[in-house]
Amino acid sequence: MPHVEMPTWEAFVGAWELFADPILCAVVAGAVLGFLGVFVVLRRMVFVSAVVTQSAGVGVALAFYADIHLGMHVDPLLGAAAMALAATMVLAVDATPLGLPREALLGLVFALSGGMAVLLGDRISQEAHDIESILFGSAVLVRPLDLTMVLLSGIVILVVHIWWMRGLVFASFDPDAARVQGLPVRLLNRILFLAIGVMVGVSARALGSLPVFAFSVLPATTALLLGLRLPWAFALATALGVISGAAGYLLAFFYQFPVGASQTVVASILAVLGLVVAVVRTRRSRSG
Repeated sequence: MPHVEMPTWEAFVGAWELFADPILCAVVAGAVLGFLGVFVVLRRMVFVSAVVTQSAGVGVALAFYADIHLGMHVDPLLGAAAMALAATMVLAVDATPLGLPREALLGLVFALSGGMAVLLGDRISQEAHDIESILFGSAVLVRPLDLTMVLLSGIVILVVHIWWMRGLVFASFDPDAARVQGLPVRLLNRILFLAIGVMVGVSARALGSLPVFAFSVLPATTALLLGLRLPWAFALATALGVISGAAGYLLAFFYQFPVGASQTVVASILAVLGLVVAVVRTRRSRSG
C-alpha cells in the first residue's frame, strides 16, 4: 500500500489565501450560532434548530430543481435562507388557540421538509454530490457571496442581541413577568426566531446542515453544563463555536476528513468534556 504523506503546517500556511475564507466563515457562523444556541438550549428549542436546518437544506435542493427543470436560476443561498425563514415563521406561530402544541407544528414541518428532500433528491440526481455537501458539509471552499452574507448576518444579529440582551433574556425565560414590565414579548420572540432562521439559512448554504446544527446546539450545551452564570455562558458558547469551526477545519485539512463532519465531531468532543466536568463536579458536591 503506497504511503500517503500528511499535509504539513508549511503547506497550510502557504495556501492560507485559499483557506482563509472558509475558516473565517466557519468561525463567524460558529460564534453567532453558539451565542444563539444558549437561547435554543435553555428554551428547549433543539428540535426547532434541527427542523430549521433541515428546511434550509431543502431550500438548496429547490434552487437546484428550479434551475434544472424549470429554467429558473435561483441562487442556493436565497433558497436556503427563504426556506429557513419560512420554517421559522411557521414554528413561531402560537398554535395554542387551535388546541395544538408546538410539537405538532415541529412534527409537521420536519416531516414535510424530510419528504421534500427525498423527492427533490430523486429528481436532481446529477446534483446529488452538491446536495450531499449541503446536508453534511464539505466547505473546503466558500463562495465570496456566502461569506459576505454570513458576515453581515452575523454582525447584525450579534449587535441586535447584545443591544437588547436584557429584554430578550427576560422575555425568553420569564415571559409573564416580562409582560407585566411592559416588554413586547411577542416581538422579542419573533426577533429571536428570525435571527435563528436567517443565520441557519445563510450558514447552511456555506457550511452544510450538519455542522450548522452542531454549532447551534453543542457549544451552548457545553457552556451550560459547566453551570456558569448566563453572561459567561453566552461568552463561552460563542468562544466554543469559534473553536469548533476553526479546529474542525484544521482537523479536516491535516487528516483529510470531510470538513462538516470534522467540525461536528470537535463540537461534540467539547460537549463530552463539559459533561465529564459536570459529572465530576456533581459527584464531588454530593460526597462533600
